[in-house]
Amino acid sequence: MAAESMSLLGLEKTSLRQQALAALRRAIPTGELPPGTHLVETELSETLRISRGTLREAMRQLQQEGLISAGARGRLSVRHLDAKEIRDIFAVRAALESLAARQLCALQDRAEVIAALRAALDEMERAAQAGLEERIEADLEFHRTLCRLTGNETLLHSWQSLEGNIRMSIMFAGLERAVKNMSVQRHSEIVDAIETGDASRVSDAITAHMDGAAAVLVA
Repeated sequence: MAAESMSLLGLEKTSLRQQALAALRRAIPTGELPPGTHLVETELSETLRISRGTLREAMRQLQQEGLISAGARGRLSVRHLDAKEIRDIFAVRAALESLAARQLCALQDRAEVIAALRAALDEMERAAQAGLEERIEADLEFHRTLCRLTGNETLLHSWQSLEGNIRMSIMFAGLERAVKNMSVQRHSEIVDAIETGDASRVSDAITAHMDGAAAVLVA
């Protein structure tokens, strides 16, 4: 009985941490917690109705993701990106996603890959009629799926390590400009290029996509 209780408590704690992470990941890109905001443990733990220990676990994860950073005396605040950092992030994304797309082009049978990517496009189309949070998540899921379909875990992990920075770039630009980068048509061009199996064409498509996205964000 004691072991079962401990297991259940562990699950509950994990669930609370995940819920806190989800709430904070929403609050930062949408501007509820704008760049530079100091994160006060007592206030946040009361707002989220979780213990300070659970909150600290969530905050450590957010630091690793690049959404928050430590300043003087270790005080945590919402991170602020500058234009150079955004260009650098999207240059690395272009390299990673070009590698992913070239690996998909090399597959003899790409039918399942194309079906999965088109399903991700359909979800982006649906999310376009929903709120900003849904649009952000659908856009990220498309690119995450592109990397995941390669079966290359190192590539996927490398992409996921940039995810917090990608979310922060939305706050830098403002919501109106960020939404321009969530066009289904622009993403559909990448899928069309992969379907042809032409590695050179797909690399060009992704580089153009990322260069264009960075330009919109820092304009």
